[in-house]
Amino acid sequence: MWIIQSAVSKHVNRKLSGRKKCGRKDRENHSLERLVKQKRFKNLGELHKEWTEAGVKASKATTHRRVKEFGYSCRISLVKPLLNHRQRQRRLTWAKEKKKWTVAQWSKVLFSDESKFCISFGNQGPGVWRKGGEAHSQVA
Repeated sequence: MWIIQSAVSKHVNRKLSGRKKCGRKDRENHSLERLVKQKRFKNLGELHKEWTEAGVKASKATTHRRVKEFGYSCRISLVKPLLNHRQRQRRLTWAKEKKKWTVAQWSKVLFSDESKFCISFGNQGPGVWRKGGEAHSQVA
């Protein structure tokens, strides 16, 4: 026995099977995702402003929710760049030269470490929009 369901009841019951989302909302989502990819160091307010200037009517909360749906989250950017190949080679050479040093020789060496500690919030530097696992990847 075949049961025919009207379009209205399908919509009310949210059973629109066989149809994908399409149209303006998808275009708006793609434009926001492209904006986040191109301008990763913009804060949420700046992203929202640029997105709404492109003709999209959305709240700041909607902008944030959509960015999260794409898999992005705002993280504190790395301050120190990764070591390049030449720097890694020089460190390896230095370590190999000092490999057989005695305790007396090492006792004459003074190591210092300069670290910045922030007790209050808000002084952490610019944020960057990243997906999970992109912390050390080279993104534009």
